[in-house]
Amino acid sequence: MSMKHGAQALHHLLPILVAGVLAAGSSLGNAASTPKVQPGSAADFRAAFATPQDVAEGKRVAEASCASCHGITGISTAKGVPHIAGQRPLYLYDEMRLYQRGNRGNTPMNNAVRFLSDDALVKVAAYYAGLDPAPPATTPAASGKIAVKADPASAGKAAAAGCAGCHGEIGISKTAGMPNLVGLDPKYLVDATNAYKNGQRKHDMMKTLVSGLSDADINNIAVFYATQKPGKAQTPAPGNQAAGKTAAAACAGCHGDGGVSTSTAPSLAGQDAQYFIAAMRAYKDGSRADPSMKAPASSVDETTLKDMAAYYANQAPQQPKVRKSLTIAEMAQRCDRCHGVDGNSTDPRSPALAAQRTDYLERVLRLYRTGERKSKAMTAMLDGLSDADLDALAAHYARQKARAVIYVPLPSK
Repeated sequence: MSMKHGAQALHHLLPILVAGVLAAGSSLGNAASTPKVQPGSAADFRAAFATPQDVAEGKRVAEASCASCHGITGISTAKGVPHIAGQRPLYLYDEMRLYQRGNRGNTPMNNAVRFLSDDALVKVAAYYAGLDPAPPATTPAASGKIAVKADPASAGKAAAAGCAGCHGEIGISKTAGMPNLVGLDPKYLVDATNAYKNGQRKHDMMKTLVSGLSDADINNIAVFYATQKPGKAQTPAPGNQAAGKTAAAACAGCHGDGGVSTSTAPSLAGQDAQYFIAAMRAYKDGSRADPSMKAPASSVDETTLKDMAAYYANQAPQQPKVRKSLTIAEMAQRCDRCHGVDGNSTDPRSPALAAQRTDYLERVLRLYRTGERKSKAMTAMLDGLSDADLDALAAHYARQKARAVIYVPLPSK
């Protein structure tokens, strides 16, 4: 899991990574435009190979521009503000350039670095990279062992116990008007449950039943139903199936052939007919808000609606593809490929995660997952992980011992 792609080492500046502290720091630069730096060029590695004078000048930049939030030691005491002591130098430099360009949104960081020259960015990055890292977080699990993550399907079964009376033990409805919950993409079911919880979908009983569920409960319930063997609702479905099939052709683009969706749009195959009719009426009269559904629902008369309900109710539902749940150990192992063993990166462009503030990691992981922070690699790695997963990852890395590195240029052959 990489917050930054590593640069190829120069043929004459091949870094040797050595455990220890970079005893160096950075020059107050005049406000100037930021020159374009080519990845892998000599200029790109300046922060990794700073001189003692560079470090001293970088400390002066830090005192003027950075210490009020990150501290002069680089160990933050402010909520959500990351530790940067011992952080990898090229990563710090690259991040400041992103803030300078406005690529990280409008934050206090933009103002802090806006008028710093490129020379100042290099030197302040070198200064903070050379400081002793923060100590590991002290938590009840500070032994460093990774907590065992409960199986979400098993946890979901327990959390869904109160749902069985209406929706069936494994989500196959036996009561007309109650929807099947099997065969649905977990993301759709999470969104639908949250819509009842926040009142976007109007249903007093459902709102009451789900109001006490946590985000983790809702995610686990969705996984539980998605992993059950699907079956048709065991309820009556009067109507002309042949006519319904013809009318349903217009719905296949989102809901799939035969009502088996291959996207996060809900599958309709095997769905209870009365529930389908009630949902379509709600989209039609606006009591269930969804701009993409209002027009299609409004164009269907009552006879056609019953025919479509009969058609979909008699189609065989399929089990959606559900990503295998990873343990925290497995998640961390994937992250360590780029961020180093226990989050101690040896790539000067990939950030170290060890001993980082938990609240900062929780926030930034969410930003990458949603794409608000731009990184295709990070967004892909975090796709499908719940908030609970991200919090567990953050806590894991916060507990690891941070190790600094130095980068030594070798002469070219």
